[in-house]
Amino acid sequence: MAGLACLEPSAGRRELLSAPQQPTSLKGRLQREIALTGPLGVADYVTRCLHDPQGGYYATRPAIGPDGDFLTAPTVSQMFGELVGLWLVETWSRMGAPARFQLVEVGPGDGTLMADILRAARVVPAFIEACDLTLVEPSGPLRAEQEARLASAPVTPRWTDVLSAIDGKGPVLLVANEVLDCLPARQFERTPEGWAERMVGLDARGELAFRLGPVGPGFSPPDHDVQPGQVIEHSQAQRAFTGTIADLLKHHTGAALLIDYGRDTPGAGDTLQALSRHEKVDPLATPGQADLTQWADFPAVLAAARDAGVSTAPLLSQAGFLTRLGLHVRADRLKAARPGAAELIDRQVQRLTAPDQMGTLFKVAALHSPDTLTLPAFEVAV
Repeated sequence: MAGLACLEPSAGRRELLSAPQQPTSLKGRLQREIALTGPLGVADYVTRCLHDPQGGYYATRPAIGPDGDFLTAPTVSQMFGELVGLWLVETWSRMGAPARFQLVEVGPGDGTLMADILRAARVVPAFIEACDLTLVEPSGPLRAEQEARLASAPVTPRWTDVLSAIDGKGPVLLVANEVLDCLPARQFERTPEGWAERMVGLDARGELAFRLGPVGPGFSPPDHDVQPGQVIEHSQAQRAFTGTIADLLKHHTGAALLIDYGRDTPGAGDTLQALSRHEKVDPLATPGQADLTQWADFPAVLAAARDAGVSTAPLLSQAGFLTRLGLHVRADRLKAARPGAAELIDRQVQRLTAPDQMGTLFKVAALHSPDTLTLPAFEVAV
């Protein structure tokens, strides 16, 4: 759910947005725009709700953690970031321990994950000395949180708004935790008459409402069976993001971890959801006031990576990934050092790995170049 701007309004829509007579709230501006120019596709609507400069969620009011709108694995437990950090150190070692390399985090949230990564990586000082750190973050409020949290970090980060701006020297190690889910997907519904595209329009009262419209360009019917009434999702943004990572790895060599919740096989399902104060809310009720997400489409993401010319490791569940990296050993050591926190640590392990929590729905994809590079935890498929 970490913010990442990926799409911009068309020139015509920008003119409408900047018109002086427009309503000030994002919802009001969207209602006016739809009334003037017609319904928005679901992907366009999600992008506007998340990244509108004046009213978008990530542009103005992101809230991560127990007191915010949603939890991410790094805010559940320090163990998550520590193990990712040790994965990065071991991967760097398998790459030949290059004297300079680029560590990149996309969508760093509140900075917790990178703080934990760097703390764990201190066990190998040469890794820290070789590291050039770049954080890809377009959200002003989140960037401020990251700056504060990493003020005393052993590596001084640089910030950029977009991944395509990465232009440093040396191999790349990249982490993107809960980024794919905020890259929106178009939705298509199978009807008795054929395929239709799900849109955001207006009802008779002028309120935002879902409706079906003609299928726009870029749609291909899926290979798998879809029954009338079922919805499928197609995210060009997720594919394009993966392609950009692949280009980076091809040019520099290295590896990338993509961690998110999503599907591991093609299938139907409307996964659009809005979260506010850890509760699901109507995604159309208060645009820009809640976080909107859609599942990562891991089959499409991995296919896009291979099409772009990089290798992919077998997809792992988050539980499988963390367990292979020694989560339970780390938990036992923390409990030995802090006996009074043993029950809390056990609950954190459960939250990260239990099938009914984050363990199965959350998955870990890995991309790498060259294809001879072997990655920790991915040597054998589960």
